[in-house]
Formats: sequence, structure tokens, C-alpha cells
Amino acid sequence: MDSGTFAWAVTAGALVLFMTPGLAFFYGGLVKAKSVISMMMMSFGSMALIGVLWVLYGFNMSAVGDPFQFAGNPFVEGFALSGVGESDLVLAFFGATFAIITVALISGAIADRAKFGSWLIFAGLFATLVYFPVAAWVWGGGWITNLGSLLGFDVAVLDYAGGTAVHINAGAAALALALVLGKRIGFAKGAHAPHNPPFVLLGAAILWFGWFGFNAGAEAAWANGDGTYGGFALIGTIVVNTLAAPAAAVLGWLVVEKFKDGKATSIGAASGAVTGLVAITPACAFLDPIWAIVLGLVSGVISAFAIELKFKLGFDDSLDVVGIHLVAGIVGTLWLGFFAKETGLIFSGSFEQLAVQAIAALGVMVYSFVVAFIIGFAIEKTIGFRVKNEDELAGIDSVVHGEEGYVLEAK
Repeated sequence: MDSGTFAWAVTAGALVLFMTPGLAFFYGGLVKAKSVISMMMMSFGSMALIGVLWVLYGFNMSAVGDPFQFAGNPFVEGFALSGVGESDLVLAFFGATFAIITVALISGAIADRAKFGSWLIFAGLFATLVYFPVAAWVWGGGWITNLGSLLGFDVAVLDYAGGTAVHINAGAAALALALVLGKRIGFAKGAHAPHNPPFVLLGAAILWFGWFGFNAGAEAAWANGDGTYGGFALIGTIVVNTLAAPAAAVLGWLVVEKFKDGKATSIGAASGAVTGLVAITPACAFLDPIWAIVLGLVSGVISAFAIELKFKLGFDDSLDVVGIHLVAGIVGTLWLGFFAKETGLIFSGSFEQLAVQAIAALGVMVYSFVVAFIIGFAIEKTIGFRVKNEDELAGIDSVVHGEEGYVLEAK
């Protein structure tokens, strides 16, 4: 890397790392007041644990030598990044931030009712068995990287910054954990109102800010054809699309809210922004801006309806990880099958791009759901994953962490 690429890669990584505290605010504002510390600590716990595991062996596992290898050898030379060159250390730092936020995203599905220690055990096992291998599949030379050629197609799977590896992965795991832990006490539409909408807006703003590192930072991480890094040929497209898609998604979500409930809410605006960011993540480098705007509108509308599925189907995805991350991740990934520059169906007349996008999305979704369900079920049946009903009613901040989010007068 040259000095400019180094500087941007480090800055982008710092922006993505900052997204996880942003997620903590976003999620923390959505839960009840006596669960805010528990909710935010699950994000900070992910930063701590996954940061260590990535350095120890996650980076090694995220690249493979051939398409049929499950994951890289965690114990190869360079364990704990010993002997790794400076350029690769920067890439390891950037990759760590993706691993951290992917795991943290899952926690929103089990708000108000999860034990912190059990969450950390799940997080470590999920990262090791799911995220690290999936990162190798998508970006590290695995079967998704090579899916097009394996099928004899002239296209490759397009996932620039994590539609499959991050959002579909996290959303499928969130659904699995929601099923394992069951419903909160009193689960019903309108029964669990967000306690702090300003926190939610602050978190969404931090996420949007950091997402420019998430998407545009990947431009520095991708290798050029000559083995160097950071060509920045697509940087303009990426940053404009990262602005336009979430902006359009906010509008789409608010229109649905207005017609459906009679009011456009701050929670809806924040959720719409995150939805658009999720949808544009895999597509940010491969769409003309007009199609990014349309994607944002479509994803905002679809997810605004999708979050109602939990009430109709009876699973308690507390903070709509499924409705936002899984659904919008699928929408953004499949959107490329139709509207990707040159290779999408609309421009090429070929279904090849759509086919590889769909196979990649389905493969990651099924694998993540199954493994997350097994891990979560094993934890629940051994040490327990969910807190006692009386602890949930009393408030898990004081029970689990011995703290209160808001102390309004001296004791």
C-alpha cells in the first residue's frame, strides 16, 4: 500500500469500528429503560471478544486456498498475526471491524431477555463456526467467490461490502436465536415501546457516518490486478450510492408508516436509513445512482412491511434484525441480479447474475440459521441463555450487570 491507501484504510477501519457503539445506541434506545445497559453491553462485549478472536485466528480463517476448502487454517504460521506484514495487518484490522459488527447485529433479536455470559459464548462460537468461514467463502477465495466459474458462467457473485457475509448472515442467525429464546413476557404489537428515540436517532446517524468507511473502505481493501491495493476507481460511485440509497429508504419507510399508521415517526426514519444502508452494502460499487435510489425506496417499503411478520408468524425478533438486515440484505443482493452494471438481467438479458446472487444468499442464510440455532439451543439447554421471568420483569440491567441506566436522584 502507498501512504494514502494506508491512511484511508486505517480511517475507514476506525469508522467501521465506531459503527458498533452506534449500533449500541440504536439498539439501546429501542429497548425498555431497565434493559438499556444489557443491550449496549452486548455490542461492547462483541467488540472485546471478537476483536481478540479475529487477531488470534479469525484473520487466518478468512482466506482459503481453493473453492472447496471450508475455512483457512487457524493455526498456520502467523497465528495471532505473528510475522504478518504491515499491509496485511491493516487489512486484518479492517476485517476485524466487519466481524465485530456482524456478531453485534444479532443481539437485537434477543433484547430484554438474554444472559450476558451466554451471549458471549454464543458470539465466540458463532464467529468461529460461521462468520470466519463465511468471510472466506465470500471474499477469501471460497465457493461463493468462485461460484460463477464453478457453474460455467461468465459472471461472479457480487457482494462488495457484506450483503451475504454480514447482513444475511446476521439476520438468519437472529431469527434462529429469537426462536430458541422464545417471546418476551407480554409480547404483542405496541407492548414494548422504545424508551429513548433520541438514542435511536443518534445511533442511526453514527451508523450512517461509519457506513462510508464500511462501503468506501472496502475499495482500499480490494486488491488490484497487479497485486497492489486501493485503486479507488469506484470511490465516487460508492459514496454517492451510500448517500442516496438510505436517503430514499427513509422516504419509502415514512410513506408506508404514514399510510399504515397515520404518523411518520423518528423510529421509522432511523429504521429506514439503516434499511437502505443494508440494501446498498452489497451493491454500492455496481449500481448507477438512479438504481441505488430505486433500491433504497423499494427496500424501505419492503422492510417497513416485513417487520410486521413477527407478529403474524409469532417469533419475537425484538429489534427487527430479521425485518431489516435479513430482508434488506436479500433485497440488495438479488437487486444486483437485475440492475448490476453490464451483468444484471436488465442490461445483459442473462439470468446468470441473478442465479449466482440467489444461490449465494440462500447458502449463507441456511448455513447461518442452522448453525446459530444449534449453538443457541445447546447453550439454552446446558447453562441457560434466557434470564428467569422474574428477572426479565425486574429489569435485567440490575440483575445481570448490577447497574441502572438512569439514576435520577442520589441514593
